[in-house]
Amino acid sequence: MVPLSLSMAGSTAGRKFDMNYENILDLLPYKSSFRFVDGISFLDSDKVIGHYTLKPDEFFYADHFPGNPVTPGAIVTEIMAQIGLVVLGIFLVKGQEAPVFPLLTSVEVSFLSMVQPGQRVTVTSEKIYFRFEKLKCKVVMQDDAGEPIAKGVFSGMIKKLSK
Repeated sequence: MVPLSLSMAGSTAGRKFDMNYENILDLLPYKSSFRFVDGISFLDSDKVIGHYTLKPDEFFYADHFPGNPVTPGAIVTEIMAQIGLVVLGIFLVKGQEAPVFPLLTSVEVSFLSMVQPGQRVTVTSEKIYFRFEKLKCKVVMQDDAGEPIAKGVFSGMIKKLSK
C-alpha cells in the first residue's frame, strides 16, 4: 500500500520513475474544465481513493435543472471513471515509454442519491483484474458522511499513443 507519495520502481531507457501526488494528476488526459479529480488520498496496484468537490458554477448546472441544479448522471459516471479507472490505469502502466490514453469500454452504474452543487464526493475503486492492457474495477462514490451515492463496474483499456 502506497499512500500519497508514490514511488514507482521501474525504468524506461535508464530513467527511474517517481510518481507522487502532483504528477499523477498531471498525467490525466483532461483539460481543467473537464478534469473531475481534486486529489488522490490512496493508491496502490489494487485500489485508488480520490475526491472531487463539485463547484457551484460548473458549466452543466446552468441548464440541469434551472433553479434546482442537480449533477447529471453522466458527470457522476465521469467522476467515477476518472478517479476509479483512469488514475488506477495510469498507475498500473507505470514506466512505459510510450504515452498512454485510457479508454472507457463499458460501465454499469446504479445511482443511489443525487449530487448537489458544492458537494464533495469520494470515489473508491478496487481492481477486479488488469491483463492484456484491459482494466476492470468495482467503483463506489460516497458523500462526506460515507453514504453511497453511486456504485458500479467499470472497464477500460490502455491505448498506447505514438510519440
